[in-house]
Amino acid sequence: MRDRSIFALLAVLAAAAAPATAMARPGGWDGPSWGDSRWDRPGWQDNRSSARRLESRRSDEGRVQVARFVAEGDAAQALGHGAIAVASGTEGQDYVPQGNRAAYEAAVVDQLVHAGYETAKASQTDGQLAELTVTRTVIQPAEAKRNPVSGEAAVSVGNRGTAYGLAVNVDFTKPLPPLVSTRLEARIRDRATNTVLWEGRAEVASREGADGWGEQEIAARLAEALFDGFPRASDSPRLGG
Repeated sequence: MRDRSIFALLAVLAAAAAPATAMARPGGWDGPSWGDSRWDRPGWQDNRSSARRLESRRSDEGRVQVARFVAEGDAAQALGHGAIAVASGTEGQDYVPQGNRAAYEAAVVDQLVHAGYETAKASQTDGQLAELTVTRTVIQPAEAKRNPVSGEAAVSVGNRGTAYGLAVNVDFTKPLPPLVSTRLEARIRDRATNTVLWEGRAEVASREGADGWGEQEIAARLAEALFDGFPRASDSPRLGG
């Protein structure tokens, strides 16, 4: 009788200890341990890859790409002095509206004055004419709204019990607005002969509505980059060459 009582007591103690032991490691005895890295789980690898793709897209923002061309021969000697007028295009589905184009015209005028031109004395018949085209296109749409909290759950069954694991990914960042490309093109002609003396284009990608990327700021950056070293061309390419 005494032996049966001792045996029953041991059985009760073993049953009570089993759940506590099974919960000691969240992945279960046959599953992942505390030392396992969450970065090695498929869900976390996907999140890490998404972050790399996002960083790659952002690396293109704010970089101004420029190309410039100069006319062959003596015609280019007329660049950088005399009177010049500035006008911008008015048609096209991607053209920046007239009200916004004023910022680009003003920025280009500043650069032309700095280069040695006289803009106040420009006429409609002689001197030179700087023709501007300003376009804007969406190169990446706005990101869709996403669930700020996501994760994955795992259940592990081992020979010593059942354990539960939960990995939670919290992301409260706002979806990115559209990535837009703004291009400023300029062509300088001699009014008397209609000969193109110089032309160039500058382009930059920026997030719509981002701080520091208003119309005035974009216009100033593009115009400064476009006329940097004027009338020097990019790697010496020449019109008609």
